[in-house]
Amino acid sequence: MKICSGWQPGLIGEVVGRHGQYYASAWGFTHFFEAKVAQDMGRFVQRYSAQHDLLLSAWDDDLAFRASISIDGSDPDLARSTAHLRWFISSAERSGAGRVLLNKAMDFLVERAYQSCYLTTFRGLDAARALYESVGFNLVDEGEDETWGTPVVEQRFEWRRG
Repeated sequence: MKICSGWQPGLIGEVVGRHGQYYASAWGFTHFFEAKVAQDMGRFVQRYSAQHDLLLSAWDDDLAFRASISIDGSDPDLARSTAHLRWFISSAERSGAGRVLLNKAMDFLVERAYQSCYLTTFRGLDAARALYESVGFNLVDEGEDETWGTPVVEQRFEWRRG
């Protein structure tokens, strides 16, 4: 498995496509969700700063996409020293790629002296929740919402520097 940092040719398409495919088949999400992922990730990549942001991807030896994760610390709407974990997806369960990328993302938060990080997800993604909690994220809020175009019980998890 090869881990790449920063934008790679085709990465946005891989991440958006994988999100669209998985969430449509497993959760009934529509084109609204896929378009939102594409739009938000496109904006992130355009303002990407290696000092404040992290974009990691995992690829097989044959260059097949396996996983991605991002730390968005340059969002102008965020408070200083706060980051947003985004676009975490792994296409190969039990491959370990997701765990490796999440650990690298957490290292980045510590190295860059972020005081907090949050992520939004929804109830039912139990494997992801277990991963988040294993590195110190805690559920701080949940409620019904349609942020992603489909009604779900949205959850907000936060990590705070100990």
